[in-house]
Amino acid sequence: QVQLVESGGGLVQAGGSLRLSCAASGRTFSSYAMGWFRQAPGKERELVSDIGWNGGSTYYTDSVKGRFTISRDNAKNTVYLQMNSLKPEDTAVYYCAASITRTYYGVNYWGEGTLVTVSS
Repeated sequence: QVQLVESGGGLVQAGGSLRLSCAASGRTFSSYAMGWFRQAPGKERELVSDIGWNGGSTYYTDSVKGRFTISRDNAKNTVYLQMNSLKPEDTAVYYCAASITRTYYGVNYWGEGTLVTVSS
């Protein structure tokens, strides 16, 4: 069992930055690929970014490429999402996810989410 707790969300002006963190419980964190999803009001949940178990492989959806960076620290059981040049359309609840394969294939564990609001 893996429990995921997100933090770092909040209100920011367009063009600003936020860093999301996701702390994972358990001793097997490094066995999982990790991802960040988001769900905006009235929209389906979408994958934003994914990182392999050792950090050597990453994925970004097109709308965030060049602005967001995913990273992980296996010693701290934590995955991060650095979000720069934020836009109002980035407003959403952001969810951390863990997968035994890759999060774009399927998710085994979800966090509760953290709200990011970008004002124009």
